[in-house]
Amino acid sequence: MAENECTRDCSTCGANCSSRKSESLLVPQNAGSDVKKVVAVVSGKGGVGKSLCTSMMAVLTSRRGYKTAILDADVTGPSIPKIFGVKPGIEGTEEGMFPAKTATGIEMMSVNLLLEDEQSPVVWRGPVIAGTVSQFWSGVLWGDVDYMYVDMPPGTGDVPLTVFQSLPVDGILIVTTPQDLVSMIVSKAVKMAEMMNIPVLGIVENMSYALCPDCGKKIEIFGESHTEKVAQQFGLRVLGRIPMDSKLSKLCDKGALELMENDYLDEAQKAVEEALSVSEKR
Repeated sequence: MAENECTRDCSTCGANCSSRKSESLLVPQNAGSDVKKVVAVVSGKGGVGKSLCTSMMAVLTSRRGYKTAILDADVTGPSIPKIFGVKPGIEGTEEGMFPAKTATGIEMMSVNLLLEDEQSPVVWRGPVIAGTVSQFWSGVLWGDVDYMYVDMPPGTGDVPLTVFQSLPVDGILIVTTPQDLVSMIVSKAVKMAEMMNIPVLGIVENMSYALCPDCGKKIEIFGESHTEKVAQQFGLRVLGRIPMDSKLSKLCDKGALELMENDYLDEAQKAVEEALSVSEKR
């Protein structure tokens, strides 16, 4: 037998291959869950708008008639409940926890929904945080979900690694900004996706521009965008550009993002639906 030939028996093999990882680390869904597709929203650094992008994608997908959910994996900086105006308070049974629901029926789970005071900091070490994210997948009764969006913490540390290895992530959306550092942001995210053998669906650029309130002219606050050039470098598409929109900011502050009226991420939602189609709408 050749030295590197796979025997399909991981118990007698020391190789650190992708097949071994998927067999040994993938966490099963809760018996009360049937999540069809999982999309992770990532970035190589913080503060670029992953939570906003995640929330907008969930709203658009729900409007298309799909059963939609959000798993807030940013345990130390959770903002999803605030964006949707969902208050703490989770119920459950011996079988698992019930996710919270937004005004339009989007399901969600976030550590802020489990705290008595949503402003209390989460001061936990990496392994505890990673375990919490896994519990949000296996310990929650999600029911039938067509598309689940995972709001990832920044970087490539414990939690992103846990999500990519433990959850059956079908695709990744990368969120970035127009500055020169876009190359670094995208590069880190793309390389981690390649390591985990997960396809990158495309790039969303946040804070792309501002509109002059008087003449409506686009003002590039951060200068000329480099996102398109970097996307071409990695063979990716720019699926949407979100401007600095005061209406969006106000809706997030009020917990009423589901009232948004714009087409900033319409193409991104269509790309997810086309790349990761489910059999039928709920």
